[in-house]
Amino acid sequence: MDQLQFEVILLLLLAVVARLAYMIHKITTGSNLYAPKRSAPCKTAICIGSGGHTTEMLKLIENISFQHYNPRYYFISSSDKTSLRKVTDFESDKSFAINKDYFICYIPRSRAVNQSYISSVFTTLISVFYSFPHFLKIRPDMLLCNGPGTCIPLCIISFVLKCCFICNTRIIFIESFCRTKSFSLTGKILIYIADNFLVQWPYLKIKLKRSEYIGQLL
Repeated sequence: MDQLQFEVILLLLLAVVARLAYMIHKITTGSNLYAPKRSAPCKTAICIGSGGHTTEMLKLIENISFQHYNPRYYFISSSDKTSLRKVTDFESDKSFAINKDYFICYIPRSRAVNQSYISSVFTTLISVFYSFPHFLKIRPDMLLCNGPGTCIPLCIISFVLKCCFICNTRIIFIESFCRTKSFSLTGKILIYIADNFLVQWPYLKIKLKRSEYIGQLL
């Protein structure tokens, strides 16, 4: 590698670091809190966890306009049959919706219950590998997630693509109902990359000024 190639690579790396720092600063200071108004339908990716996470997410989106938020892409763990049934039932029940354009995207679970943090690093990387083609093809306008480890790979991919000017997905994170006084591990990570950070308890709003208190979903 000659001197010129080294300098070009160094400049590119510095540009990437500067872009990452700018995006994180913009998000953490609340400068990116409000999204511009849009007239076209919002292509929406929805991360479905399991158990209570699934119930919370479906409760959150039950009153949205399917006409304005379409198509909808549900990202579900390939082993989570219960959540799959809940999502399909939910979509079927909204028979009054004008637009029922939705898709199911299966991805590997990034972290199982009681799995060690060290081993979860490797399973998360595997999940990122499998999720990336889906996300690159869809390039959603908005990503909704509410706590399960399944959403970490999706948020990382979304943030990286945004930093690279490939897409402009808005990440909206809703902290779990059971988190009344402290943030989940997912929340502690997404504080730095989620455009909107929603909480269900007033105390968490005090802990993170840029968060938005929405009350209890359940």
